[in-house]
Amino acid sequence: MFSVHTINPQAQMRTLNRGQVLLRRGFEADQVCYIESGRVALGVMGAEEMEHQIGVLEGPCWLDASSVVLGLPHLVDAVADTPLQLCSVATTDFKKAIADMHGSAQAVLTDVAMAHRRQTEFAMSRLAKDAEARCAEWLLSHARFGAKGDLAVELQQRKRSIAAQLGIAPETFSRVLRTLREKRLISGSGRVLNLVNPSALRSLAGF
Repeated sequence: MFSVHTINPQAQMRTLNRGQVLLRRGFEADQVCYIESGRVALGVMGAEEMEHQIGVLEGPCWLDASSVVLGLPHLVDAVADTPLQLCSVATTDFKKAIADMHGSAQAVLTDVAMAHRRQTEFAMSRLAKDAEARCAEWLLSHARFGAKGDLAVELQQRKRSIAAQLGIAPETFSRVLRTLREKRLISGSGRVLNLVNPSALRSLAGF
């Protein structure tokens, strides 16, 4: 792929400290970063730090250029895992450089970007499944029988605290609970969650 200075000869090198957030899931950045040196962690961010890491990038390399090539939001959060040396170019200039490429080269680049995207989607889906298994196990271990013989869990802690115990981000915990409701494995949206299908939850938890 072309270099930063091919796109913008005036691109300047920057130094970033460890912990600097570079990308956010679900957003399209207005700049594309090229990591000259250093390591970037990829995964799911919590409130202040990486909660779940699915991989790393070592410079020199482009940072999730595949999403820009495809015109899609980023699938992962990215945070500096070490001090970084990087350059950035505007997304519009990056896309123009792609548009100026030969048609066959564009086709190859798009295919490679799509393959990378699918790999990332698979890694994120595996992460989501792991989170579902952990939540199912937690629900089963905290369930109590009610007067009618039904199982239920009373949430005596804040969801953020429960998520921390499970090693997942609070938004991931909320998303998993919503998914379990949609699958009719649990019900209730207040402080009491009813375990509608305990056997399916056990299967999900790997019991």
